Parts: sequence; structure tokens; C-alpha cells
Amino acid sequence: MFDNVLYQPASEMLIKDISGGTLPNAVLFSGPDSSGKLTCALELARVLSCRAPGKEKGHWLCTCPSCLRHKALNTPDVIIAGPGDCTPEIKASGETLLNASVTNASWAKAAVYLFIRSVRKLTLRFSPVLWEGDDKASKAAPFLSTIEELLEEINPLEDLPEPDKLKKTVEAVIKQCSGLESSLMYDTVPVNQIRRAATWARMTSPESKKCIILENSDKMQDSVRNALLKILEEPPEDAIFVLTTARRGAIIPTILSRVRTYTFVERTAVQQAEIVSRVFHSENGKGGSEASVNGFLSSFLPVSYDEIKKEAVAFCNSLLTGKRLNLDEMVKSLNGFEPRVILKLFFEFVLDYLGHFLREDVDSEKLASRTEKSAEILEAIRTTYDNITIYNQSVVSALEALYERIL
Repeated sequence: MFDNVLYQPASEMLIKDISGGTLPNAVLFSGPDSSGKLTCALELARVLSCRAPGKEKGHWLCTCPSCLRHKALNTPDVIIAGPGDCTPEIKASGETLLNASVTNASWAKAAVYLFIRSVRKLTLRFSPVLWEGDDKASKAAPFLSTIEELLEEINPLEDLPEPDKLKKTVEAVIKQCSGLESSLMYDTVPVNQIRRAATWARMTSPESKKCIILENSDKMQDSVRNALLKILEEPPEDAIFVLTTARRGAIIPTILSRVRTYTFVERTAVQQAEIVSRVFHSENGKGGSEASVNGFLSSFLPVSYDEIKKEAVAFCNSLLTGKRLNLDEMVKSLNGFEPRVILKLFFEFVLDYLGHFLREDVDSEKLASRTEKSAEILEAIRTTYDNITIYNQSVVSALEALYERIL
């Protein structure tokens, strides 16, 4: 069990709870970004639905019909809701698959699964279960149809197409996925999706246990939290809810009291470099011999890590000096903050830079007032980020409001 969840003690706790029959129907996976929370959630869904007998149950190489569907994420019993940064992983997995094809690598079949799974981590967020009646559903349908047609050409149970044909297929899939994510992905979970997921979860599944994964569950509005609380009070026996977050402190206590938390740790640089090597078959990604998982995936963004940091520092300096930047030009230089992970990295750099600046060179007499001012500024920035990602305010408008508040 959980052979593909590396260097995380949480997997051992899950194995113990599954074996002992003490796993609850609502759990929270809490830990840093790129620590394997979604991978573990998907693996949990597979293990709980595995039909193999006895000690063989849940083995990664199990060939029962349920496990084969789950490994390709081609199952009707798993849905994912919530925002996610899928495109970088899809591009990284696509490169891995193409390299395997060109070199006729022994791990080519694993690369096929890696690519297909990375794509379906995105498409599962557009399940008809969640999107029925949504105005965006009709716009998502052509993307989803085209993606599935293209994936039929990459079957893990058959030989790969010729490298040139495979390259065209992979590039076409990536293009469709980028369009789907950038134009239709919600930045938070709409309340109607929670209600539909709750109704779906109560429907008995004759073959396997249903799994509802709510990614970035800290990014929920009050109405969504209330709807989620109702289902978590008495979760259906035939379903499991898996919430994930990188900010457990942002989850309200009433939800925390209804879930069991499994903590994911920040893996060491060496461990992360090994994960990049084992999963993507890249010895150093594009970021050094001890590349982090985040750093490796970020290398597939349309804007470089250094460029994002440069623009973040320029923005910080404009706040500190009162000299406003041309925000439209800045947003354009950062590819309109698409995919959304660029926005996340930008704000991380802003918080880090300002945090260091506001703590520097302060004498004891000014410490109290500087500390209070620092807290106000950092809170204003966090509020700005939430206004963009949760309340769908435009980036330029939100940053303009931040200027007004701070200056």
C-alpha cells in the first residue's frame, strides 16, 4: 500500500488505520505544497476499492479491474473539487513520456501512467457530478471530449505510437489542458459543487467506495463551509471525504473537529531530488542536483522563477517608495498570472521580501511600532491574495486597492 507516497509518515498511519478498520469517513491531509497529499488521496481511494483478497489488497501492482481503473484515474467513483495547479505537472509528465519513447526506456509504461494521471488530476475536477447545471459546463465539454479522444491514442496496455506521432498527441493534450485550466478552473469550490458532491456521495456504489477529494480546502467561503459541515456531521458509509490543505490553521474548528488529520512533512532537499529522479526520471530537473519538487515543476511554467521573483521585488520596492508600477505591464510580463501557480509564487516572494525588510535595522524604541505596522502590511497582502483567489477580484484591481491601503 502507498508505495508511490514517498517519505511521508502519514502513509504508515493510514495503513495502520485501514488494517485496523479504524479509518474514518472524513480525513484531512495537511502539509506543504508538493508533499504528496493529492497522490496519497488518490491512492487511498484505490486501496479502499481494491478487490484483491487478504494481504494482496492494495498492492500497487494489483491487476484487479478496480485497481486498473484507479491507476489510470478512469473511474466513476472518484471526483476532485477545488483549485489546483495542474499544468506544470502535465508538462513535466509529458516530457518524461516523450523521453521514454525516444530512448525506448524500460520505464515507458510507468511514464504513460504518469502522464495520463497528471491529465486526469485536472479533468476529474470537471466531473458532470459537480458541474451539472453550471454555465461553464458547456464550455468545458469540448476540452474534455478532445482530451479523452487524444488519450485513447496513449493506452498503457498497448505499445506506444511512434515518437513523432506521440509528440504531436502529447503537445495537443497539453494545449487542451492549458486552455481548460486557465479559462474555466474555479479559484475556490462553489457551494453548488459541495451540495452535488454530497448528494452523489449518498448514492450507493455497487462496486467500490466513493471518494470525494477537496483540494485546498482552506480556500472556502462561509456558504461552502456550512454546506460541507452538514455532510461531515454524518458522512455516508459508502464514501470517504479527503480534504487537503497547506494551511491547517485556516480551517475552521468546526470542520477540524469532524475530520482526522494526517500530517505531511516537508521532505529534505535530497529526498525531493530523489523523488524528481524516480518519478520524472530527471537527475536534476532544471534546478540543480538537489532540485525541490516545486522547483522542478516550476521550471515548466511559461515565466521563469527568476522573472517572477524580479517582478515581485520591483512591486515591493514600489510599495516601500510610493512610486507606482504600471500594473497592466507587470501582469502582462507574468503571462497574466496563468497558470495560477505564478500568482501564488509572486505573493510568496512578496511576503518573503517585505517580511525581511520590515524586520531589518530596527532599534528597540521603534520595534513596537514597526512590528505593528509590519503585521498590518502583511495582513493586507494576504487579504489581497484571498480577494483574487477566493473572491475572484481582478489582479490589477486588487493590487491597486493594495496600493491605496498601504500608501
